[in-house]
Amino acid sequence: MAIVSIENVHKTYRLGERDLSVLRGLNLTIQEGEYIAIMGPSGSGKSTLLNVLGCLDRPTCGRYLLAGRDVSALDDDQLSAIRGSRIGFIFQSYNLIAQLNVIENIEVPMYYGRVPARKSAARARELARMVGLAERLTHRPFELSGGEQQRVAIARALTNDPVMILADEPTGNLDSESGAEIMEILDELHRRGRTLIVVTHDPKIAARTQRTIHLLDGQIEREEINRHG
Repeated sequence: MAIVSIENVHKTYRLGERDLSVLRGLNLTIQEGEYIAIMGPSGSGKSTLLNVLGCLDRPTCGRYLLAGRDVSALDDDQLSAIRGSRIGFIFQSYNLIAQLNVIENIEVPMYYGRVPARKSAARARELARMVGLAERLTHRPFELSGGEQQRVAIARALTNDPVMILADEPTGNLDSESGAEIMEILDELHRRGRTLIVVTHDPKIAARTQRTIHLLDGQIEREEINRHG
């Protein structure tokens, strides 16, 4: 089953009196359970593509089918509902709430999803254990290393049992050892059948995936199958 089907997608932004074309007729299919890397130089369209895939933005024209549903023309409230129920996000900067501890940060999406408190807490503890944070449940972000903060972010991304996980430079703020540990967690999620899309500038990270999409000037320059993915 295709989780992502993008058909002739364009994205154009209006800057003053001129239009800036960022995505230019993209066609891309990603199957359920695939592990994909997206690479390209600055300005190639990586972030814009990730925003479209994550329903943070909509195409100017073209179609985007997410798990078979056309989400191209949904309004903001509908896109928000899709993000909350279907997609998990992992950011380079973690995006944790400083005042909340590990459990509370993991619970945030479930709070907005109106999951009952007892069920939410149990799910958060389960996910914290899964990412190796069973001994850090009451710690706040400033008490955690960068790698631990990213583990919290990964657990938070899994709360809604997403059909797809989007990771934007997930090791970009980490040292090599912590980065390798985070990639091991993502690799394991793939082995368990998750669909993962990772934006990275690091060829070593891309090589861990099954397929690398290379963008250039808003178009797919080439794709490659990774031997080790």
